[in-house]
Amino acid sequence: MSISVDVTERSGRIPLSRARVARIAERVLRAERALDADLSITFVSNRTIAALNRRYLGRSGSTDVISFELGGGVAGAPAVGDVYIAPDVARANARELGIPVTEELARLVVHGTLHALGYEHPEGSREERAASPMWRRQEWLLRRALDADAGKGSRV
Repeated sequence: MSISVDVTERSGRIPLSRARVARIAERVLRAERALDADLSITFVSNRTIAALNRRYLGRSGSTDVISFELGGGVAGAPAVGDVYIAPDVARANARELGIPVTEELARLVVHGTLHALGYEHPEGSREERAASPMWRRQEWLLRRALDADAGKGSRV
């Protein structure tokens, strides 16, 4: 059993190191008991994420994160998934929310990883999504990951 997280930047530099992105995703996978996992996280341009959004989700325009659960959700099977994150959308979200872009990018890593593991949340307003069990789990995992990276000793 092993966890593999591959991080690729196709959108230019992001303010999180690849190692930190992988570490956050690995913490989520371990917390969710996915001890055998293969996850790919790719940072892409707005144009690329808009194309993925249209092709696979039938929606127009850019979005912040798109995830694909490739393992089929079969019990006992390895968790396999692809996560695509648009840093420019994350920057806009961070400005709107008044938070650091690094926090928003870390949130999207957690969010995308949870989706790749089969978690879902309701479509709708931010408030409706924020009230979902997935969102509450996401925020708890995010806090733990940020605390651990800040050297506070917490572990997910």
